[in-house]
Amino acid sequence: MSSSSASERARVLVVDDEETIREMLAEFLEMEGYWVATAPDGMAALTVLEDGDIDLVLSDLKMPRMGGITLLEQLAKHAPSTVAVIMTGFGTVETAIDAMKLGAYDYLLKPFKLDEVLHVVERALQKKRMEEENMRLREAVSLYEVSEAISASLSFDQVMQTVTDCCLGEVDGDLVSTWLDSDGSYREQSRELSDRPPAGGTDVGEIDPQAVLKGLRSGPLLVHGDEANEFFEGGTTAPLSSLLAVPMMVKNRLLGFVLVGTLRPRKRLQEGQRKLLSIMASRAAAALENARLYSNLQDTFQQTIQGLARAIDKMDRYTAGHSERVARYAVYLARRLDLGEEQIRVVQQSALMHDIGKIGCAVNLNKPGKLTDDEYEVFKKHPVYGKDILSPITFMHPLIPGVHLHHERYDGRGYPLGLAKGDIPLLARLMSVADSYDAMTSNRSYRRSIPHEVAAAEIERCAGSQFDPELAKAFLDGLDDYREGCIAAGLPVPE
Repeated sequence: MSSSSASERARVLVVDDEETIREMLAEFLEMEGYWVATAPDGMAALTVLEDGDIDLVLSDLKMPRMGGITLLEQLAKHAPSTVAVIMTGFGTVETAIDAMKLGAYDYLLKPFKLDEVLHVVERALQKKRMEEENMRLREAVSLYEVSEAISASLSFDQVMQTVTDCCLGEVDGDLVSTWLDSDGSYREQSRELSDRPPAGGTDVGEIDPQAVLKGLRSGPLLVHGDEANEFFEGGTTAPLSSLLAVPMMVKNRLLGFVLVGTLRPRKRLQEGQRKLLSIMASRAAAALENARLYSNLQDTFQQTIQGLARAIDKMDRYTAGHSERVARYAVYLARRLDLGEEQIRVVQQSALMHDIGKIGCAVNLNKPGKLTDDEYEVFKKHPVYGKDILSPITFMHPLIPGVHLHHERYDGRGYPLGLAKGDIPLLARLMSVADSYDAMTSNRSYRRSIPHEVAAAEIERCAGSQFDPELAKAFLDGLDDYREGCIAAGLPVPE
């Protein structure tokens, strides 16, 4: 190690009340290439530690003012990344165990040989380097995985769950609590505990958000022991070993904060974990802001679609409300099929838009009686017109299969393309059932509505020809319960 540059030299602090031992060890370790400081007792050692980073403390066990055991306790609180080796002339199994429990890497019995000292110091520093390298690797992997997961999500819940999972896993917390600003009042969004129940229990009580926010004014918060428990209203019956809190900021605006606590005795969070959580919270804040903007965009999109749907229905007084009813039936069927929420959203919006092509039909939809053959041929083009209307609008593209193909038949005799069975997109097969049921149970210019039971029987009869038989069955099997739910909610249902 003697050839290492000064910037690469490990920093060692020798603590012993015997001046001869301090000077001997300092001289020897400096000859081996280490940077060395000395202190006559634990109190003086803490002063040295405050002045700069120390990689290793080589400390006597018995000293005036502050001995080695107390110094170990202080190291755990204020310099948890510093590795410690205890020297003692009172070597017993009990003192060694006490020192190791408090975090000492190893111990040396006086009198010792200098090559023994060098061997222990080298092993201790090697352990520290490996831990730091592992931490850096874990941070890099975690940041990549979390960034990927967060960037891929536009959901508040998914972003917060990703943050929580990382805090329990990579940050190694026992308690994770996330808070978001809600019109100036901070509310806890989630709280999760690890699957490692500590001996002291998990009843930590209620977090005091104002106390946390006050602590965050000067930056991320990392405290230990009694100080960690001051951030709970009325204290906590399950004392924390460490508490780490970091803000989630976007353009100097505080969105909320993430709090991580450890409940395991002597499990103290460190600076590396603070850095990891700070970076992760920054990414999460950006993702939450994107999710908010996306949600606003979705709201605007939904309002636009509903407005267009009402405009379409106004064209035909007999089909007023048809698009919204079809949307309700389509969403009901989509839930029966266990589709995901994003798919259900597309189903609902496509149903609202399914007849938009009627805008391009130059026929009188309100005329008494049925359409003529020529008029019907023009009317049959409305799915194509609907596709043409939506095609230039990129964010409407997911809705097009339901708009363009909802008049296809399972047996291939539908229009406009004559597709059959699985060649018809699920969205269009689903829309066909919902649209047909509402068409049968609604008044039209050329006929009166038919009763619910008759319409249901017709769907059953046409399963396998007009309708996908599995979708028809799913629609009918839950229809009575669905109707009861609508009645309870005050929504109209066909007689």
